[in-house]
Amino acid sequence: MRKLVLTDVINFVEENIGYFHQKRIDNLKKLKLVTILKRKNPYLYKAKNIFTAQDLVKEFLDAHLVAQEEGIFGEFLEGLAIFICNRVYKGQKSAAEGIDLEFNKKGVKYIVTIKSGPNWGNSGQIKKMEDYFRKAKKILKTNSKIKNIESINGCCYGRDNNPDKGDYTKLCGQRFWEFISGDKNLYLDIIEPLGHKAKEKNEEFIISYSKLINQFTVQFNNEYCKNYLINWDKLVKFNSSK
Repeated sequence: MRKLVLTDVINFVEENIGYFHQKRIDNLKKLKLVTILKRKNPYLYKAKNIFTAQDLVKEFLDAHLVAQEEGIFGEFLEGLAIFICNRVYKGQKSAAEGIDLEFNKKGVKYIVTIKSGPNWGNSGQIKKMEDYFRKAKKILKTNSKIKNIESINGCCYGRDNNPDKGDYTKLCGQRFWEFISGDKNLYLDIIEPLGHKAKEKNEEFIISYSKLINQFTVQFNNEYCKNYLINWDKLVKFNSSK
C-alpha cells in the first residue's frame, strides 16, 4: 500500500473533467426532437397539466439530459476510482466481463463493480452483477493460486448501512472511497476539484441548450400543435401507436 497523494488526484480530475463537459455538449448538438419524444412518457406530462409547447419541450429535454448526464459522469467517476486505487494498491481495470476494477489488499483479491449511486438497478440487473462476480471468481481461482477473493459493489455516492449482501459487499459513498484509497476523508477532498472550469463549460452548454429549446419548440409547434394548442392525440400516436 502506498499513501495517496491528493495533488495527484486533483491533477487527474482537472485534466479529465473536461471529458464530461465536452461529451454533454457534443451529445446536445447531435440530439433530435424525435429522440426525446420517443423515449419519454407523454401521459406523465399531460397529467402535469402542461399547456405550452416550450414548457413541454423543456420538460422532455431536461428529463432526457439528466439520465444521459448520469451515465457520462458515471464513466468519469469509474475512471477516477480506478486511478486512485492504482496509486494506492496498484489496482487495474479488470479484463473480466462485468467487473470494473481488481486489486490485492492484505492478502485478499478484490473484484469490484463501480456504480454511481446505491439505487442503480432492479432485481434482474443485480442478479446479472452477481453472475458476473461468480464467473470472475471461477476464472481467477482456475488461473491463479489466489483463493481468497471478495466481491464488492462500489457506489460513488450515497449510503447503505447494511453492506453485507451475502455473496458480495456493497460499499457506498465514504465507505467506498476509503476502501480503495485508505483515506477516510477522500470523499470530501474530491468534491472541490470537480468544479474545475465548470463555470466556463456551463456557459458554453447553456448557449447550446438555449438554441436547442428554441429549435425544438418551433419544430414541435409545426408538427404537434393544432390551433396553437398541443395536439396530445398526435403526440401519443407518434410515441405509442403500433
